[in-house]
Amino acid sequence: MKARFLAAIVIVGALWAEAPARKKNSAAAGSSKTTASAPAYQQLKFPPLKPVKIPEIATFTLSNGMKLYLLENHELPLVSGVALIRTGNLFDPADKVGLAEITGRVLRTGGTKSKTGDEIDVELENRAASVESSIGETSGTVSFNALKENTDEVLAIFRDLLMEPEFRQDKIDLVKTQLRGMIARRNDDAASIASREFTEILYGKDTPYGRRLEYVHLERITRADLIAFHQRYFFPANVFLAVQGDFDTPAMKAKLEELFGGWSAKQPPVPPFPPVTASAAPGIYLAPKPDINQAFIRMGHLGGTLRDKDYPALEVAADILGGSFSSRLFKKVRTELGYAYNIGAAWSAAYDHPGLFRISVSTKSASAVDTVKVIREEVERLRTQEVTDQELRTAKDTVLNSFVFRFDSPSKLLSRLLTYEYYGYPKDFLFQYQKGIESVTKADVLRVAKQYWKPEHFTIVAVANPAELNPPLTVLGEVKTIDLTIPEPKKQLAPASAASLEQGGKLLARTQQALGGADRLAAVRDMTQTVEISMTMGGNSMKAAQKVFWLAPSHLRQEQQLPFGKVIAYSDGVTGWLQTPQGVIPMPSPVVRQVQNELLRIWFSLALSDRNPNRTVNLAGNNTLEITDKTGASVRLQIDGASGMPLRLTYQSEQLAGAPVPVEEEFSDWREVNGVKLPFRVSITQGGKKFADAAVQEIRLNQGLKAEELSKKP
Repeated sequence: MKARFLAAIVIVGALWAEAPARKKNSAAAGSSKTTASAPAYQQLKFPPLKPVKIPEIATFTLSNGMKLYLLENHELPLVSGVALIRTGNLFDPADKVGLAEITGRVLRTGGTKSKTGDEIDVELENRAASVESSIGETSGTVSFNALKENTDEVLAIFRDLLMEPEFRQDKIDLVKTQLRGMIARRNDDAASIASREFTEILYGKDTPYGRRLEYVHLERITRADLIAFHQRYFFPANVFLAVQGDFDTPAMKAKLEELFGGWSAKQPPVPPFPPVTASAAPGIYLAPKPDINQAFIRMGHLGGTLRDKDYPALEVAADILGGSFSSRLFKKVRTELGYAYNIGAAWSAAYDHPGLFRISVSTKSASAVDTVKVIREEVERLRTQEVTDQELRTAKDTVLNSFVFRFDSPSKLLSRLLTYEYYGYPKDFLFQYQKGIESVTKADVLRVAKQYWKPEHFTIVAVANPAELNPPLTVLGEVKTIDLTIPEPKKQLAPASAASLEQGGKLLARTQQALGGADRLAAVRDMTQTVEISMTMGGNSMKAAQKVFWLAPSHLRQEQQLPFGKVIAYSDGVTGWLQTPQGVIPMPSPVVRQVQNELLRIWFSLALSDRNPNRTVNLAGNNTLEITDKTGASVRLQIDGASGMPLRLTYQSEQLAGAPVPVEEEFSDWREVNGVKLPFRVSITQGGKKFADAAVQEIRLNQGLKAEELSKKP
């Protein structure tokens, strides 16, 4: 080994020594010849793209009405498939938006009667396989991928999930929690706001195409709803099943007949999807977002479908307008004027209903109005003058050259042909489309732009900080304001009657007496409390030291020493500020609501709620009080029937990012302070999981706290 290693060094050294000589000789030889210059890129010639070839796809209909599409592909030992179900969120009841999406998610995660979703995860991972499910706007899918050797086992799981999902409640709750988080964060990204509002305005906010998921919808959706939705739409005659991969077609057909032949569920034919009924909604809309320094703009109107005869010409026209780096909008708005980094336009057609003609741009707030004006000018120029030969050729090449990537694998090809079948398109639609693009002329572009693009019907949606729009959008016309407020989930309050209100007052009076008496509670004007907290977050433990200052009726200051630094919060119940290691900022509105809810829960305030005209004390159950105020805050206080002492408090906690979560506080270690009994230990659960233990070190009452001292910033 050592000898070979030394020999290698010698050889490499010799080659290295010879390299300069070889390089010199090569240079000398080259100097006697004229070096040919590289051709310009315009002179490069490429052969035409190979035509797309459609392989033979075997089609069958099983005895129960399920349609099969089988495509053999022996390149790799893999088998994959997808079941396309005629359903969609367009069938969601108006009061239960999100039902289809939750059904699509939990169909997979909820498992089957014999296996939980988690158990299926492990089984599939051990086989390097997958089964997934989802329901979108106009279709539902259940898909699988497997190694050839594991096809039978994976198909069995695929069949059980498609036919008999269990929809376990814990997975429904998990998806609801995830969707609540999405609702709470839906105004974080300005570009997403612009696209969402633009789409909803054009389709109509009260139509199936424009409805928006809210907290209240999630509260109404039950497991029984998911089961009923599945039963209505998941039946054999409503399923298109496509399988491609390394198999023998007759054998696979027999296998699928055996697997699904006994599925005999029947339902009436699924009705057509609802039509788009919205009319033109021209106007200028502003969604105020004070925390950004750019304007995110969407412009356009309703478009058409893929089967429209002029769709190819419209796609080419849109590409010339704003489809690529060579487009007019890109050159004018980005390159020449420097107003935007990204800008684009598209005639986005759908299979079975009008899509959207959309122009998207983000620009500096100060250039928002000028950007809109320039876009209008470029649209009008395309409507009144023919494009150049170069523009037409480039746009057609762009569209046609991307065409091949839609069919560059058997799975893509099968999926697209299945989609055409699903929406009732002819089998040769892709070739019709290709020929349509090839035949587009300059006259066609001018004609369709003039006929279909209606600047007078443009809807313009801008998300921006109004204070930075200079000039304001009103220069363009009347501006309508979009309210981005996220409706809070309605709290489920106990029914109130004269009798329950009277009984609630009596139970609270017992609690007042147990805590030391109403007069002693009312005599407390301020409190200073020192607490040590042990928290569990994301599986990690953390300790914090907290000092709380309260001054009646609504001044609250909290100082917390956390592992990453000190955090101080102050509020007068209406506004406030936060100090973090990064500095002092105005108190965000979710934190203000947290403070308002916490002021309700201060013992001296809560126990005397019957003396507050803005509060209601109601008996919500056996020894349980429900106390609410006019701001919408509410708590439930469970009382020990024998002693009258509080046992636990439950409420919804506001979150900085995410939906409100249920919180329960359980009290113990009651001690007397200045004649008033207060808990020195609190166990806290959040979202049904243990969150923290709080151990009170000291409580001092009536120390003469002053509002100006509490509000003083560090």
